[in-house]
Amino acid sequence: MTRIFSYLKKSGWYILAIVVLLFIQAFTDLSLPSYTSKIIDVGIQQKGIEDAVPDKIRKESLDALMIFMSKTDKKQISSAYSLNGDTYNLNKIDKHTREKINIVLGEAMLMMEGVQKEGIDPSVLPEEQKEVMISEAKEVVETMPESIVTQAGTGYLYKEYQAQGRDMDQIQNRYVLHSGLLMLGLAVISMLAAIMVTFISTHVAAGLSRDLRSDVYRKVLSFSSHEMNRFSTASLITRSTNDVQQVQMFMTMFFRIVLYAPIIGVGGLIKVLSTQASMTWILALGIGLILIAMLTLLAVALPKFKKLQDLIDKVNMTMREILTGVPVIRAFSTQKHEEKRFDKANRDLTKTNLFVNRCMTFMMPVLTVIMNSLTVLIVYIGAHGIDRGNLQVGDMMAFIQYSMQIIMAFLMISTVSIILPRANVSANRINEVLNTEPVVMNPQNPELPDQTHKGEIQFDHVSFTYPGAEEDVLSNINFTAKKGETVAFIGSTGSGKSTLVNLIPRFYDVTQGKIFVDGVDIRSMDLKTLRDRIGYVPQKGVLFSGNIASNLRYGKKDATTEELEIAADVAQASEFIKNKQEGIDAHISQGGTNVSGGQKQRLSIARAVVKKPEIYIFDDSFSALDYKTDSELRKALKSYTSDATTLIVAQRISTIMHADQIIVLNQGKIAGMGTHEELLKTCTVYQQIASSQFSKEELDS
Repeated sequence: MTRIFSYLKKSGWYILAIVVLLFIQAFTDLSLPSYTSKIIDVGIQQKGIEDAVPDKIRKESLDALMIFMSKTDKKQISSAYSLNGDTYNLNKIDKHTREKINIVLGEAMLMMEGVQKEGIDPSVLPEEQKEVMISEAKEVVETMPESIVTQAGTGYLYKEYQAQGRDMDQIQNRYVLHSGLLMLGLAVISMLAAIMVTFISTHVAAGLSRDLRSDVYRKVLSFSSHEMNRFSTASLITRSTNDVQQVQMFMTMFFRIVLYAPIIGVGGLIKVLSTQASMTWILALGIGLILIAMLTLLAVALPKFKKLQDLIDKVNMTMREILTGVPVIRAFSTQKHEEKRFDKANRDLTKTNLFVNRCMTFMMPVLTVIMNSLTVLIVYIGAHGIDRGNLQVGDMMAFIQYSMQIIMAFLMISTVSIILPRANVSANRINEVLNTEPVVMNPQNPELPDQTHKGEIQFDHVSFTYPGAEEDVLSNINFTAKKGETVAFIGSTGSGKSTLVNLIPRFYDVTQGKIFVDGVDIRSMDLKTLRDRIGYVPQKGVLFSGNIASNLRYGKKDATTEELEIAADVAQASEFIKNKQEGIDAHISQGGTNVSGGQKQRLSIARAVVKKPEIYIFDDSFSALDYKTDSELRKALKSYTSDATTLIVAQRISTIMHADQIIVLNQGKIAGMGTHEELLKTCTVYQQIASSQFSKEELDS
């Protein structure tokens, strides 16, 4: 997964923007519970009066309150107010000063309420008795939470404001409306931040997915046949689609959840400790239960995630085999067998998927039960605190909301933990492709071809063994093909003909010996330079979706229409192209399924001819042609490619009998070399092949 994160370097500014937006969202989300608390405590319970600091108070009331204050407190209160007639008005004071005088006034108002309930007038009490009473009252007040003292003070202020003739309903409504509008504003900011985070994170994750697919694609194109055999085609398709999609999904959730959860969790914890630290043990209990549930479920489900991706590979491979082999399946009436084979792969995948999903879906109900149980426990403990006067209702509500935010942070992380193991498996599978070094590598200091040996191919004691095999497929192959010559290869099935010509464009590298093209060892030549010199026509004609023109121009993008027509004439493809309504622009479906095997081979040959290379390789490329078309095509090729070196792999002697040099292979070794006439006299293997294809009279003639 570390390598995957390295792809995010180019998106650094986007990630920074996401982090900033997440902090904004977290700040607004964490602010909302405190406003809820204020609406309940201040707006409803305290009738809109925020604290025990009046903006106006009658002189007689403040003088009465000062009886319960020390000299220092009296001095502080006097400096905070200015007398205007018989009313004290609050001066402009800072927040710190307000908090101090709030406690002083709150305690005085609480003590005033107490003596008034007892029917005592403190102004007429002897000084000593008054000091004792104030001292005892202070001891009681100091044991109370600050919020309770403030709330008691606001009750005193409510009566004071009524005595002043102020509209208390208006004060309360204004406070609730103002707080509600602030909450609405914060909610809108949170929503906009969340939308922007989603938008940017999706953009970054999609960019990461694009880069991963691009790198996997380029890496696969650099693979030799050895690496292609190591990774099945179905597996490579799964890795570049499903696996990349899993990583993209995780990255999207990573930015939106994994980064956000710690911010909201730590912020919520700070708020909880500042709201009601005595109940944090409930929160610790809930987090502990959630972690136990998460770890237990992950321990059960984690081993299945790796198996899940392997099973997806198997389903893709089975589906691909069945779809490509439909004609054979129908011909042998094995539909039922293939249905059972696919059904087994499908059922295995479904069974594993269901197991994983059931484990993960079990997590949500467990976490919901834990969350709801915590809420009930907080209400139960909080109710006792409210009854004892140690806690306000709004504080309890805020504690519940902050606790749920912290629990939700863990819940979000648990949601990601469902995707993380699968994404990690997918990332490892992608890295497995990206970290694979191809066996066939481009040389660091490539040599340039020798122009004096242009078109020349030389095999110098070449041997080749397939990776993992014990025996050589080719052994001690020596020959030279000069410019303008036609060299043909013939032999029984498995004799190594196709393997030999596939070594020239370096689909594999030789095990021993050297291959020279234009006088340079092909392992010392730049791969593009080497392959640009070769026009390769494989055994099985491969066409790409598009039209005939785009397929013919595959090796030469700037080829003119005239060049395409000449190449089609040489490949004997002009007739069937002209018969199509759109001509050279006729549509070719994926894999060339809308043309016959012979037409596909002729178009593949025409594609190589358009390229005008110095070396032509025909790997049994005439097998689907009838005798007449084969003969005419070879005559046209002989004329058109007279300046190029031509290598032909064939099964039919009629295709190669006019070659300048015929090499007979038998069990990976050269059994004979010469012209058709020479081999009929000197090579037993060639004689056996010839006698199986021609009558004695034809050979004698």
